[in-house]
Amino acid sequence: MNIKLLELEKDKARLIIQGEGHTFMNTLTDEILKDPDVDVARYVIEFQFSDPELLVTTNGKKDPLDVIRDACTRTSGYCDELLSLMEKQ
Repeated sequence: MNIKLLELEKDKARLIIQGEGHTFMNTLTDEILKDPDVDVARYVIEFQFSDPELLVTTNGKKDPLDVIRDACTRTSGYCDELLSLMEKQ
């Protein structure tokens, strides 16, 4: 996964996540929005085969990149848990 940082401020990050589509981006934005310090988490896929652009803004208490990392870690944990449960079947 390649990531291109377009804009970074204390309370705002805009980045492109190459090669991802709606499935991953919906999951990621939903998980980011669970953080109470997040104001906005949204993505745009401008054209059918273009890479998504993610926008995250916070209330200034947290770095937006840390919020994105935390959301990715939680999502990965959910996937690991599901795989573990499936292996027990």
